[in-house]
Amino acid sequence: MAVQLTDLQPEALWRHFHGITRVPRPSKKEVKILDYLKKVISDLGYDFVQDETGNIVVRKPATPGYENAPTVLIQGHVDMVCEKNKGTDHDFDNDPINAFVDGEWVKAKGTTLGADNGIGLAAALAVLEAKDIVHPPMEFLFTVDEETGLTGAKGLKPGFLKADIMLNLDSEEDGTLYVGCAGGMDTAGILKTNIADTPAGYVPVEIMVDGLKGGHSGLDIHSGRGNAIKFLTRILSDLAQQVDLKLSTISGGSKRNAIPREAECVVYVPESSLETVVKRVRELNTIFLEEIKTVEPGLRVSANKTEGNGKALSQAQFETLVSTLYALPHGVIKMSADIPGLVETSTNLATVTQESDKIVVGTSQRSSVETEKQDIVNQVIAVFRLAELEIESGDGYPGWKPNMASAALQYVKESYKNLFGEYPQIKAIHAGLECGLISEVFPNMDMISFGPTIQGAHSPEEKVNIKAVRRFWDLVVDVLHRIAQSAGG
Repeated sequence: MAVQLTDLQPEALWRHFHGITRVPRPSKKEVKILDYLKKVISDLGYDFVQDETGNIVVRKPATPGYENAPTVLIQGHVDMVCEKNKGTDHDFDNDPINAFVDGEWVKAKGTTLGADNGIGLAAALAVLEAKDIVHPPMEFLFTVDEETGLTGAKGLKPGFLKADIMLNLDSEEDGTLYVGCAGGMDTAGILKTNIADTPAGYVPVEIMVDGLKGGHSGLDIHSGRGNAIKFLTRILSDLAQQVDLKLSTISGGSKRNAIPREAECVVYVPESSLETVVKRVRELNTIFLEEIKTVEPGLRVSANKTEGNGKALSQAQFETLVSTLYALPHGVIKMSADIPGLVETSTNLATVTQESDKIVVGTSQRSSVETEKQDIVNQVIAVFRLAELEIESGDGYPGWKPNMASAALQYVKESYKNLFGEYPQIKAIHAGLECGLISEVFPNMDMISFGPTIQGAHSPEEKVNIKAVRRFWDLVVDVLHRIAQSAGG
């Protein structure tokens, strides 16, 4: 009989994680998961407070005798990135995640798993439920819409939290403690389109790029993974030099914080050029694979005659769009000179979406240095401005500055050493954690972030390591015990 999630240890954590996977929780559509959490919290006998943004806080009294210890907040976000493989029949608004055990890992069938940040939520609920853990006074914060805008963290108000120390359980590397993170900003360019009828004798061709790994646009940006939008751009540019090509529709990527795994378009070409197009795309598939096969052996590029709407962009707008996509930077811009191996600044060409009268090109920029973040934003804006596209920029979010003198860091380091016989690595992360925003509202709160090994976050390849979850849970329990004892209870 196959091993089930509920057979795994620690039992309470995996039981809660299984429950979470059964509840749809796309970003900005968190009503179902919030209702689920409220019921779990109430069934455990605790009250909760919800702010106007949707965030929930729960308080649990200290183990008797440890009431004077620092109050510890466990924090995680309730939403998940919703990505699925092409051909996977899954409705993220209504369907549960089909999670399963595969050897040493827990995975999902054809979709993101939601271990980011479902494992953190499950650990929080397991601590809330536990009656055999020594712990200080506790708060539990469940925030909304972390993945698409950090909306919950942005909406926090002074006074909502009382804790002295925060454990953010939203990191993804066993054996590593995170003490800093990058800030970020989204930048979009909008091309207003005029669609006209295609000429007589032209046939529609669908060009598809898929089979790429995708991944987190912060954690995986240094890996050399392919960007499907960039490959599609190269194909369009190449074909346009050989045949008269009209672009009808285009789309690529799905999330601002994910490297695009797939991109596709429909073009119109003279029927006499159809064979040339199909042959050249097949050649480009070979060329691209030769370039990137070590990292992306699954890359597929195809061209096939299809059905179309008989409409296309003007030649001028087609050239503007292709030139813009070609010119936009993507990937690592600068590595940190202070922390070996840390990406300091990057940008992600994330999405291309088409509506009736416009095409929107979405990008996201990250940096642990605020001035460098603004500089790469300005570079992206400059490309859009030269192309005469309309420009939209988000408010962005701040980074989290490392504090190597942090008491929270010392507690967790010593617990890790006590449990596993060695000290953990101390790092900053090239991703947006809520710590930066929360620290702006609660500047005196000491913070640290850690979690189990999660690979492929933000993609259908996402998986969480079972042994690492066990270690993660043991670390949480030991840290709480250590902080409780710090007051001499």
